[in-house]
Amino acid sequence: RAKAPRRTEFSAKIRCGGGLSRGRAARYARGMTPILQDRLPELIWMAPASARLPGIQPVAGDDWLRRDEAFAPQMALRDRLIAERPGAVHALLPQARAAAAELYDMILTRLAADPGYAPVPGGLRRPDGVVVPLDAAAPLRTLGRLVQPDLCLLQPGPAGGEALLTGAILCFPASWRLDQKIGRPMTAIHGPVPEYDPDLAARVQRMLDAIRPGRPLWRGNALIYDDPELHQPRAEGVPRPRPVRGDYVRSEYQVLMRLPRTGAVAFLIHTRVVRLAALPAEAAAALCARDGFALAP
Repeated sequence: RAKAPRRTEFSAKIRCGGGLSRGRAARYARGMTPILQDRLPELIWMAPASARLPGIQPVAGDDWLRRDEAFAPQMALRDRLIAERPGAVHALLPQARAAAAELYDMILTRLAADPGYAPVPGGLRRPDGVVVPLDAAAPLRTLGRLVQPDLCLLQPGPAGGEALLTGAILCFPASWRLDQKIGRPMTAIHGPVPEYDPDLAARVQRMLDAIRPGRPLWRGNALIYDDPELHQPRAEGVPRPRPVRGDYVRSEYQVLMRLPRTGAVAFLIHTRVVRLAALPAEAAAALCARDGFALAP
């Protein structure tokens, strides 16, 4: 049985409400040190309800917005990407401005009840000590510096048709590019995914139409990677390299929730990366078998 990696200093500090030194945060943000979590809360491939596509389930309680032990280094990287590559990580179509403002209000209300955040004049102090100015004129960019999940907005297409991606703050893409997907319907967004056939597309659209305010849903995914980098955009048609070493597992906790005022669907993507060796042996073997990856003895 593989041993779980030793708990890192930064994860212990986050659990205690502390932060990272500026130098260490910069090393994480610049990719000099992998940003990893200690574990995966959901082993989605091990349970029939979450292993089947699309694997949608009700969110337990108000577990739609998470903060975990990798908060400080992930947020340092988000800060850098939003400052240095705004065109790559942010997009907001005119028809999504009201939905973005509603999501901004909803998340700020949630953070007001989180003791890890503290209001300061003109801004909000994050749990890692960084103060983020509050800018309602840039709602998604501001939220992208406050919370770990990426945030996407889905709205009906012309004549109430298939949902379109109308806005996003997407710092941690897994093999897709926001500039190629913004404004496109779900089938076009998932076109390169073989499993996203017309039957699955119809089921997903029915699920989106059925989401009710106050009743968010979640699904998950998990894939084996060689590279732990969180920001992995990839042009459409360029396949993700098949893992060779398979050192890491990248998993997304995806939440879908209906915004009550505008009716848009907010799609939250909380990304975790762990070492494959951190998984229970049975779960690691099952994931490798699912993906046809040879687990090293």
